[in-house]
Amino acid sequence: MTNNPKGRPQGSLNKVTKDLRLSITEFLQSNFDTVIKEWARLDGKDKLAFYKDLLKYAIPAMQSTQFITDFDRMTDEELDKVINELKQTVLKHE
Repeated sequence: MTNNPKGRPQGSLNKVTKDLRLSITEFLQSNFDTVIKEWARLDGKDKLAFYKDLLKYAIPAMQSTQFITDFDRMTDEELDKVINELKQTVLKHE
């Protein structure tokens, strides 16, 4: 049982994950000079692969989004607006 009836907040890290990330960060920081030296030895294709692998830690991955609309709850005016905006979009791309 937890003292927090709602549990851990969504997206928060548990202690093991937090500790592991800290350990990896400390390892990378203490070995950064070695990483730079090895980087210089890589050929272009390997440098790009290495860079791509690291980039995902610097820039959050984009996630797909889903648009759900309950058309049954929309007023006639709202539906007309959606239809007109769709028509305008189609006309722009013809």
